[in-house]
Amino acid sequence: MTERFDGGVVSAWATCVREDNPGHMTLDGTNTWVLRSPDAGPGARSVVIDPGELDEPHLRRVLEAAAPVGVVLLTHRHHDHADGAPRFAELAAAPVRAVDPALCLEADPLRDGEVVEVDGVRLDVLATPGHTTDSASFLLREDSALLSGDTVLGRGTTVVAYPDGALGPYLDSLAALRAAVDSVGGPVRLYPGHGPVLPDAGAVLAAYAAHREERLAQVRAAVDGGAVTADEVVRTVYADVDKALWPAATLSVEAQLAYLRDH
Repeated sequence: MTERFDGGVVSAWATCVREDNPGHMTLDGTNTWVLRSPDAGPGARSVVIDPGELDEPHLRRVLEAAAPVGVVLLTHRHHDHADGAPRFAELAAAPVRAVDPALCLEADPLRDGEVVEVDGVRLDVLATPGHTTDSASFLLREDSALLSGDTVLGRGTTVVAYPDGALGPYLDSLAALRAAVDSVGGPVRLYPGHGPVLPDAGAVLAAYAAHREERLAQVRAAVDGGAVTADEVVRTVYADVDKALWPAATLSVEAQLAYLRDH
């Protein structure tokens, strides 16, 4: 049985406040990340990534761990990461930044390649579209850590759900993350949006890329074998997957079929 991830302090820089919203898509629940420099001294502000759902008890637990807060960052628009952001911004009196301008509050959208700095916490912003068009990841070099949102999970694989999800950009994002991780010059841990912390982000990214190529080959074979619709492909390629996940798999196959049409 897979061990449950309950969050907590994971390094001198990072604490995970895990939301109690488990499910097929959220695994153990949404990981809200609180980052603070261990060298910044008393009163140093934190960076909060993905406050989670509009869940008052959870938001107040995050505030307890994070106050004072310098900025709230969102990895993407999905409700289990972003719906609580306006309320948390109110509680923390902090701005919200995201790739999507519609999610920003009292601040500019995130830009690929910029560095967000708050009281000694420096985060490289990496636009990583694919899971959604507005997905972003963050590299915390001083902690040798990659905060990946839903682009890479701590357990299982990410759904790339058509039409907001697109496989071509997703594969490009995996390659960009591998390059970013390699630039650190040593092992980099993965702090995902769901699931446990993993010790080697580079190995996970390589496994994700290999898995996508394997799935593409299976989908191509199913189409060559006569499958026409995404549902028909799912019944062949995902026959060994829990049927509760088939609706998500169908959207993922739609994205794969769109990719194959273009390549």
